[in-house]
Amino acid sequence: MPDTGHTPLERLKIAGNLVVLPVGLIVLWWVCSSLNLVNPYLIPAPQKIAAAAIRLCKTGALQRHILVSLCRVWAGYGISIGMALPLSLIFHYSPVLKRLFQGVFELLRAIPPLAMIPLLILWFGLGEASKLAVIVLATFFPVFLNASSGFDSMDGRWLELSQSLELSFFRHLRSVLIPGALPQIITGLRLGFGYSWRALLGAELFASASGLGYLITDAQEMARIDTVFVGILTIGSLGLIFDKVLRILAGVISPEREDQYWGAHG
Repeated sequence: MPDTGHTPLERLKIAGNLVVLPVGLIVLWWVCSSLNLVNPYLIPAPQKIAAAAIRLCKTGALQRHILVSLCRVWAGYGISIGMALPLSLIFHYSPVLKRLFQGVFELLRAIPPLAMIPLLILWFGLGEASKLAVIVLATFFPVFLNASSGFDSMDGRWLELSQSLELSFFRHLRSVLIPGALPQIITGLRLGFGYSWRALLGAELFASASGLGYLITDAQEMARIDTVFVGILTIGSLGLIFDKVLRILAGVISPEREDQYWGAHG
């Protein structure tokens, strides 16, 4: 891994700082629960939530819901990337098309994806297609807008250098345009993945019999607040893990810019 300006000891301190606050909050939570300072129905004790998580893991229910949700998220996320990145590149090279579609895209971006659920169910039915459509609508614009901004804000000196070297289109794309826009592309990918989780949970609240959103809703109806917390914490943990994975992949793809992805808070 390239040098990012942090020694191993500094990286250890950064990692420790990231752990201190969560551990402190858990200890405070446990103390408040032990002293009955919080309503145990509204905020169950940490040990009760841990017991619920263990129970769900033993039955395989948690793993099953995680797998279903991950498949939906990655499918919708992949479709969004497959549309957003090429389209942002096309618009970069065709300002006329960009101006033509700008109004329509701004209109669609202003509509919350969850508001489209009734129409999507009408168009695609109650199956997986409507859920994927919600995820695509939520994920597309963060990826598209950040990639477009990255392509359009390229340093003019690099473009002049590319022209002076008479690089072919694909060589220019591989060696100049994409590396220059990569930090913003990665930012869009990270934001898009976060939005995909939010959209998924909304989609799974409607006519779904599996997934983490369904797990949370079903537990709420059964007054199993400990299970609700398990679902919420699982979603947060998975989001954190995959965000870190994206940052690591960005560092592998563009090592010279690794410090931009990690920084002091990475």
